[in-house]
Amino acid sequence: MTRDDLVRLRQARDRMDREYAQPLDVAALARTALMSPGHFSRSFRAAFGETPYSYLMSRRIERAQALLRRGDLSVTEVCLAVGFTSLGSFSTRFTEVVGESPSSYRSRDHSWSAALPGCVAKMFMRQVRNGESARPTRAPARPAGA
Repeated sequence: MTRDDLVRLRQARDRMDREYAQPLDVAALARTALMSPGHFSRSFRAAFGETPYSYLMSRRIERAQALLRRGDLSVTEVCLAVGFTSLGSFSTRFTEVVGESPSSYRSRDHSWSAALPGCVAKMFMRQVRNGESARPTRAPARPAGA
């Protein structure tokens, strides 16, 4: 991958960061990077460790969490504000990533996060991706003789 390819991939990623609420598809993002859709998807994954779709969904869920913590919007309003068109899809994806439903997350006390600077809150609340989860997917094996 060339330096120019990386620059164009970053431009596409920056577009996702800015326009996360817009209907973005791989073809549109590939045009931003001046690549074919297939080459863009493979290159994006090689450069950033996840697919363009996964990256975009992560940005949308992170933004949804911030809006839900504010508490002044309904779950439906948040769903639409972050670019989902289906409340069911939003709730399913949110629950899958965050571990609780959007309604449950919204109703929790988030006052502790108000004192955090935005950059610290973003680092602390960033979703774990690419198999980096600290939670084991199955129970650890028992030691011999236990």
